[in-house]
Amino acid sequence: MIRRAGILVTSVSILTACGFLPERPVTEDRGGAYYQDDGPPVEKGPDPSKVPDAVPREEPRSRYGNAPYTVFGKRYYPLRSAMGYREVGEATWYGKKFHGRKTSSGEIYDMYKMTAAHKTLPLPTYVRVRRLDTDETVVVRVNDRGPFLRGRIIDLSYVAARRLGVVALGKTKVEVVAIDIFSRQSLPKKTGRFLEAARFRLPENAENLRRRLLKKELGPVDIVPEEAEGIVYYRVRIGPIENDQSVDRYILRIQAETGVAPRKVSE
Repeated sequence: MIRRAGILVTSVSILTACGFLPERPVTEDRGGAYYQDDGPPVEKGPDPSKVPDAVPREEPRSRYGNAPYTVFGKRYYPLRSAMGYREVGEATWYGKKFHGRKTSSGEIYDMYKMTAAHKTLPLPTYVRVRRLDTDETVVVRVNDRGPFLRGRIIDLSYVAARRLGVVALGKTKVEVVAIDIFSRQSLPKKTGRFLEAARFRLPENAENLRRRLLKKELGPVDIVPEEAEGIVYYRVRIGPIENDQSVDRYILRIQAETGVAPRKVSE
């Protein structure tokens, strides 16, 4: 893993899948200044306006970077689910020093791709980052850990930072919102016959069941948030079920997994 604490870049190298070791101590916060040999590349690279946003898609959790870890004496516990995550704070960025080196997830950092680092979001997670003073936005894929200094909530790749105009500033105030690829806001509206396997108050419980059902090869399994009397429930829904398929067969297979008969839903 590579790690830095934003534009004051503090390196942390991964020694095991769940342990981190700072390469040097942090003695001061230099605001937007670069730390040692990090910073923008000699060649600016592609025009950031022509680099597309990261495209949210369903992915398995990374094999590395999702276990609890400690940096500078503080213990961090990665979230099991990003559903419903929203946070406001400072965004920073990292560049040439880490280009081509491994991230926490084990992937290679490419400063010309729309990626980012976050302390606790699951790896990978797709988030929308909005600069509060300009309302400019960018969608990035979180595949690394950090930043670890004073109110900084996300480290953007160099090209993502250029898109938002953060490179010259060093840091700026942003809103970070996780993109729920299973919600109606992210998926085209589907119509037909569905089976609701269960509904949960906790999104991580819904995600756990969704993954179990996907392994049963029942077809599409979505998580659909629904608010009732001020409470958000997360419905785990299978379908649409083709007309030539037996709904009863699906019911039996789902009940064998959950212990409860699913509810029939038509939309």
